Amino acid sequence: MSNSVKTKWTGNMSFEWDLDGHKVVIDADEKVGGENKGPKPKPFMLAALGGCTGMDVISMLKKMRVTEDILDLNVEVDGVLTDEHPKYYKSMHVRYIFTAKKGVELPKAKLEKAVNLSEERYCGVSALYKKADVKITSEIVIN
Repeated sequence: MSNSVKTKWTGNMSFEWDLDGHKVVIDADEKVGGENKGPKPKPFMLAALGGCTGMDVISMLKKMRVTEDILDLNVEVDGVLTDEHPKYYKSMHVRYIFTAKKGVELPKAKLEKAVNLSEERYCGVSALYKKADVKITSEIVIN
């Protein structure tokens, strides 16, 4: 299996990605010559990790029959860049924020198992970042 992304320059510092038929505009900040028409590209690395691991976790929790008790799941990813060029993420921290339906207590052991399986076995984005020596930490928050 392979993927392909097309990147088209749309003027100044702005580009448009074509991701499986979905258009995404990226741009630079005005202070470096962009027009701020869209997000900068580097944070998409954080979004890729959040989306990859989030989908894994939900998939596993469905199999464990836990999702019917989950009202919401938010995956927040913070990244710390190096100071020198080329700037890259040297570390990332993932917060899995679960909100249970009213009156329900979520099984923490199952949530931990799903997160651990994603982080250690299934999330290809996480695996790639770890091979690039990005330090990834995480935490589970239950509301």
